[in-house]
Amino acid sequence: MKYRSLGKWPIKVSALGFGCMRLPVVGGDASVIDEPEAIRLLHYAIDHGVNYLDTAYAYHGGNSERLVGRALKDGYREKVLLATKLPCWLVEKPGDMDRLLDEQLQKLQTDHVDFYLLHALNAREWPKLRDMGVLRWAERALASGRIRHLGFSFHDQFDVFRDIIDAYPDWCPCQIQYNYVDQDIQAGAKGLHYAAAKGIPVVVMEPVRGGRLANLPGPVAEILRRSAGARSLADWALQWVWNQPEVALALSGMTTMAQLLENLASADRSGPGTLTPGDLAVIEKARSKYRTLFPIPCTDCRYCMPCPNGVWIPFNLDLYNRAIVYDEMDQARRSYNEPRRPGEDIRAAACIQCRECEDKCPQQIPIADWMVKIHDALGNS
Repeated sequence: MKYRSLGKWPIKVSALGFGCMRLPVVGGDASVIDEPEAIRLLHYAIDHGVNYLDTAYAYHGGNSERLVGRALKDGYREKVLLATKLPCWLVEKPGDMDRLLDEQLQKLQTDHVDFYLLHALNAREWPKLRDMGVLRWAERALASGRIRHLGFSFHDQFDVFRDIIDAYPDWCPCQIQYNYVDQDIQAGAKGLHYAAAKGIPVVVMEPVRGGRLANLPGPVAEILRRSAGARSLADWALQWVWNQPEVALALSGMTTMAQLLENLASADRSGPGTLTPGDLAVIEKARSKYRTLFPIPCTDCRYCMPCPNGVWIPFNLDLYNRAIVYDEMDQARRSYNEPRRPGEDIRAAACIQCRECEDKCPQQIPIADWMVKIHDALGNS
């Protein structure tokens, strides 16, 4: 395992961090984690040098923190740096911050977290928390030892990111979505460089874009496969992130042992400046092609869920994307129109246009508008 510096702090973190948002599940239910397999993956990762685990209050329907707490028994807690997140959307009054942190510490079965991030900050949640005194509260939590560092994860535009960075000199870390496709959305490359210039460590989430950059459409995959070398598609994506010295670590949500083994091997080969100018040119060509193909920029992060009317939003968006990109319209229509029991319509047709999901979407997708288009394209009518 390669290790990298955490900004201005004398801490070394593994180049690969384990994101606990896509753990293996039972029966396709994201809230029911396959506990033996998930713990096997986490222990294997830690035993092979991964020292940074990232979870959150909301992951896996609230069960990710519980699973991580159980996985870190028997001495594993002492081997890792543990990050979790304050669910900002649940904070309605100052007292909620202590209540939620205490609940999370209990679920994680620990007396402290190494990194406590304000989760999914944006132009709405940041002013609310700032005015509620979250930084003063955090200083008290730091002094008490319940958290060792205060950070934030981010989903909005660069101007908002800059304001948050400038509000507190000791963020550790800031966590941004960043990959070779998404260089100029949200905080993007500008945010990466802005934070790093201030000594604030940058943790990258979605380096493989929710797995999509490991399962590319044929025309994009062919660009990468034609180049010299035998990199996997996931390795191309990860190496692009690790190539940049401003990146402290890349988080990957690994669901299978095969994914974990591949990513561990990639991390062993990683390092700033390891890609050649030719490699970077190939990636840029693949990026340009990719962005012409997918109509909806969904990463399957599932922040939009649950829908108050039962629509399975990522299912509909992915079904439509695949129908367009892979020319599978007939197959998509069959899947969309499969008979379902009364009251269990997860299709776009059940959307009531409340737009609650759009406030939560990190990609700022006009989901309700897409639900109409998707039903028009895939519905029986």
